[in-house]
Amino acid sequence: MSDTSIIAISGGSGSGKSLFTQTLITEILDSGMNILVLCEDHYYRDQSHMTMDERLKTNYDHPNAFEHELLIEHLLELKAGRSIEYPQYSFTTHTRLAETQTLEPASVIIVEGIMLLASPELLPLFDIKVFIDTPLDICLLRRITRDVQERGRTLQSVTEQYESTVKPMYHQFVAPSRFTADVVVTQGGKNRIALDVLKSHIQQALHREN
Repeated sequence: MSDTSIIAISGGSGSGKSLFTQTLITEILDSGMNILVLCEDHYYRDQSHMTMDERLKTNYDHPNAFEHELLIEHLLELKAGRSIEYPQYSFTTHTRLAETQTLEPASVIIVEGIMLLASPELLPLFDIKVFIDTPLDICLLRRITRDVQERGRTLQSVTEQYESTVKPMYHQFVAPSRFTADVVVTQGGKNRIALDVLKSHIQQALHREN
């Protein structure tokens, strides 16, 4: 599957990457279209060998927190037309689950995550690099809502993590990575022009495959 197109969608935590990705897929998905989405969060390193206290002290907003070497291996496998065992991650225990999910190759692969464009080893694999540019105060509010409602976190733990690692790591790694992007998107999932540009690219890629 040498014509596989890989699109990276990056940006800060809570910037609207997932909304943008889901809006994009919802609008173009139809019976003949072959699209696969991978989340960088699934590639957080396995920490089952660490105590819970050690896991809680891990900086999850640094590129080294991710097993990008495995993500690269999986993208190359999918591009070669082979299936992968997609890792599953628990934000409650802060480590990988034992089970994996078998994913088959697709004509278009969308990869979503905060550090995708901050990792030089990943950049050559992406055909289009997208950065979702959202003000930090909005990102924080979205992160609080998500982590408290979906990940069982407390308001205090979310705000402490934001001040200690999320915000400084954003300025050190995530914000500068916008300059490696082909498309910088404002307004998150509601940017009509950006959505139409990517939809057009994906449809062309799928048309070539068919």
